[in-house]
Amino acid sequence: MKQLDPKAVWLFFINFVLLLSVPIIILSLSLLKGLAEDFDRGVEFSFVYLWLWIIIPVIFIILCFVWAKLTYHFYRYELLDTGFRKESGVIYKKYVTIPYDRIQNVDINRGILARILGLSDINIQTAGASATVSRYGVMGGGAEGRLPGVSMAVGEQLRDELIQRARQPKNQGL
Repeated sequence: MKQLDPKAVWLFFINFVLLLSVPIIILSLSLLKGLAEDFDRGVEFSFVYLWLWIIIPVIFIILCFVWAKLTYHFYRYELLDTGFRKESGVIYKKYVTIPYDRIQNVDINRGILARILGLSDINIQTAGASATVSRYGVMGGGAEGRLPGVSMAVGEQLRDELIQRARQPKNQGL
């Protein structure tokens, strides 16, 4: 099985940091509030708050990077004779196989972070893709197969190969 581009680690890392930074900021603010309350009560300055305010973000950054490396390591894909196969997940594994005859469209998306890193996201849309549902209703068809963090050249080759295999005539009988 093939792996994503090695720069995908940085894509995962930045996404994890952005996603999880809000709880870290809230925790840091609560530590600052505790420090302010101690000052109000006349308690001496405690270096514990200062160390926690420094150590928690450092540990957070390290854990995000380790998680990004693990996510990259366990994200694999391959083109089989019968369809596109993808497996992902660190703790809970997810295995997806998309038969070529169900592929309707293959899109390449390049967000700003992906463009900076020279990467692409491939979205494989199928005839039986489930719609994205939110509290505002059905938001439209989501891609059943998403492959983030492939290089631009590999993304275009993979798109062309998937479209070519999807258009090949099948032995379906009468």
